[in-house]
Amino acid sequence: MKTLLFKQVDNSALIVFRIIFGLLITLEAWGAIATGWVKRVFVEPQFTFNFIGFDFLQVFVGPFMYGYYLLMGGLGLMVCLGYKYRWSMGGYTLLWTLSYLMQKSSYNNHYYLLILICIFMLLAPAHTYASIDAKRNPSLRSNAMPNWVNVFIILQLFIVYTYAALAKIYPDWLQAKVPEILMAGKSHYYIVGDILQQKWTHYVIAYFGILFDLLVVPLLLYKPTRKYIFFFSVFFHLFNSIVFQIGIFPYLSLAFSLFFFPAEKVHRWFLKKKDFYQEKVVQVPNYASAFQLFIVVWFIFQIGLPLRHWFIPGDVLYTEEGHRMSWRMMLRTKSGHATYTVVDTQTGEKTIVNKANYLSSKQMRQATTKPDIIWQFAQRIAREYAQKGKNVQVFVRCGIRVNKGPYTPLINPEVDLAAADWNYFKHNNWILLPQNL
Repeated sequence: MKTLLFKQVDNSALIVFRIIFGLLITLEAWGAIATGWVKRVFVEPQFTFNFIGFDFLQVFVGPFMYGYYLLMGGLGLMVCLGYKYRWSMGGYTLLWTLSYLMQKSSYNNHYYLLILICIFMLLAPAHTYASIDAKRNPSLRSNAMPNWVNVFIILQLFIVYTYAALAKIYPDWLQAKVPEILMAGKSHYYIVGDILQQKWTHYVIAYFGILFDLLVVPLLLYKPTRKYIFFFSVFFHLFNSIVFQIGIFPYLSLAFSLFFFPAEKVHRWFLKKKDFYQEKVVQVPNYASAFQLFIVVWFIFQIGLPLRHWFIPGDVLYTEEGHRMSWRMMLRTKSGHATYTVVDTQTGEKTIVNKANYLSSKQMRQATTKPDIIWQFAQRIAREYAQKGKNVQVFVRCGIRVNKGPYTPLINPEVDLAAADWNYFKHNNWILLPQNL
């Protein structure tokens, strides 16, 4: 294992990836401001639905987030240039992770993947060539890197894509119902709008989506198919970028391809002036044993976490329990309705909550379909009344439908959510489990 992880190989792929990655994370941060995403998600709402247990992050929410994302983009640019790399990469990793934990209304699996890649880049020696750091400190300059860099990226991507493929193997996807629903809102697209409404298009999207996710990593590793799957990847990711508008992820995915091509080719294509490293040396550092343990624990976690919903009663498409951080991407659509009723425990007076007084339009959609957000909103309402000196109960009558199916009750209307607990790794009994899903 030490030989596999610590043998030295040419670092051209990592150096080029750092430059591209730095540009992409800069665009992710500054683009979030330019497109109004920061305004919609962090500035306009009264509060955000943070990951449960991270309520203290609410102190950041508001106009301050413009500066927060400006700083994050500046750190991304420093990563691209290789300037004070460990500090800039560490700073971006911290700020992005906090931003991720700060809100769930715009949750995206790709945001979680970016955290993982940021951690990887923080550990990797990506600043040892074509960087300001290496220019200022020539002793840092190197043409080699440990092979664990390649191993890490390939294993991580294999896990992500494989889980994404397996998650699609369920009736509504296999019958192309989900792609049909997703494409319904794309009919106005220039040239391709009508094509996206065709039934055959929906089946192509459904089955090519599964096959691509399942096979892309093995076919990139296999030399005879590498070139062909790469060109198909370009089409696949550009299609996702144009149709679904999912930020930097398609371009980040294409950048990952650098680690699958032979180092000689990457060197010849991008860094001809760099000396190519071709010695066969194994450099085992003093921390090798600790690092091996880290790698093992990391991938046990990466393999195990997406499986947790199988150990929780109910359909994850419906209950959402175990959905996040499990690579369950674009698998379903949900809509619903919810009524929040506040009952004063002393007077018995009942009040229907006007959600529009508290939530943005996007948050209101989340507060009718996501059980954890419904629970958080009920808790927040109770705390607000408590600040006024009132002890209240909060009951929610909620129905949802998945993939335009029948409406089904989601929350037990007889349970006081203000007094209920939230469990991350087991079923919350106040979430109803219908038999028809």
